[in-house]
Amino acid sequence: MATPLGARDSADTRPGRGARPATTHPEPAGGGRTTVLAGARVVLPTGTVPDGRIGVTGTRISDATPADARVVDVRGHWLVPGFVDIHNHGGGGASFSGTAEDALRAVRAHRRHGTTTLVASTVTDDMDVLVRQAGLLSELAEQGDLAGIHFEGPFISPCRKGAHSEKLLRDPDPAEVRKLIDAARGRARMVTLATELPGGLASVRLLAEHGVIAAVGHTDATYEQTVEAVEAGATVATHLFNAMPALGHRTPGPIAALLEDERVTVELINDGVHLHPAALELAFRHAGPHRVAFITDAMDAAGAGDGRYLLGPLEVEVSEGVARLVEGGSIAGSTLTLDRAFQRAVTVDRLPVEDVVAALSANPARLLGMDDRVGSLEPGKDADLVLLDEDFALKGVMRRGEWVIDPQLS
Repeated sequence: MATPLGARDSADTRPGRGARPATTHPEPAGGGRTTVLAGARVVLPTGTVPDGRIGVTGTRISDATPADARVVDVRGHWLVPGFVDIHNHGGGGASFSGTAEDALRAVRAHRRHGTTTLVASTVTDDMDVLVRQAGLLSELAEQGDLAGIHFEGPFISPCRKGAHSEKLLRDPDPAEVRKLIDAARGRARMVTLATELPGGLASVRLLAEHGVIAAVGHTDATYEQTVEAVEAGATVATHLFNAMPALGHRTPGPIAALLEDERVTVELINDGVHLHPAALELAFRHAGPHRVAFITDAMDAAGAGDGRYLLGPLEVEVSEGVARLVEGGSIAGSTLTLDRAFQRAVTVDRLPVEDVVAALSANPARLLGMDDRVGSLEPGKDADLVLLDEDFALKGVMRRGEWVIDPQLS
């Protein structure tokens, strides 16, 4: 009987955190010779295997080692699932508010940093512009380049607009929300709303009815209003702590309501700019690692360097990796990539590797309803994986069985 891949006789059998059993496929897709990556510390839903093996046949992870398998020695490395980013506006000098080629350029930039599954986020603009962009991005989702579309704005609070054009903001009219969903042709994954605005709760219910995630964000809601939004069906906190009232001891606001409810996944931008380490620790401690999704909230400059950029219709200055609006100085997204978020979480924040993998892969995959295909290293799932060295620096990226970044290992 073949030894299951990813395991040794002495495998670590600690319970996994935040993962549920995979829905596997009986046969790996594609064909050809199996490649086995052997000797790394492999992070599985059941824990970390110190001397593990992952097999890849075609586009999927295999559960057996054929006699003719090609074995690649990856000792001294970590093998983790490909990262899943549910909130990303662009990278590599391009955005998801531009052309199809711009969008693909941004996708490729983030793949080189380990993000093998990506949801494209729009920014506030005229409704006609957003409808056209939804059509363009839905085509890329149908091709498999994107995992879907996230609409951040225009249904957000002018009090907490951040890097969104105030003159283009509007109340969340359910009819207009429906217009965006329809334009996305079944590829709308999430809409961020200030649910306290007129039409907010009705829009949350509409989204829930259509299987689209309603996210509370860019909001000036009270604690009570946020509880009401969650009861109506909101299940995500858009970049928790940012663009919402601060946590207060008499007026706890949305942060307390979002942290305390087990139905809510909280997004965190772990770039050292958006969050103080104590705030990140508070979120992890209170929500638990099974309810955290690390995101980039990246804009064009991610992976492209300092300079002047556009975020929707607004001009942004990026200096020393920090993006701010030219007019007003508000933080304007980030230049983060998820490999940097991983490394910081482990080396600076001292979070357990298994918890970081959950926040970067398993949790967002589950939120998107894609955890039967991605988010963990299990037989039958897409062969999406990231190879890291002992210091958690990225060394290789594989997506659907093909190296995006070839680690050049023999």
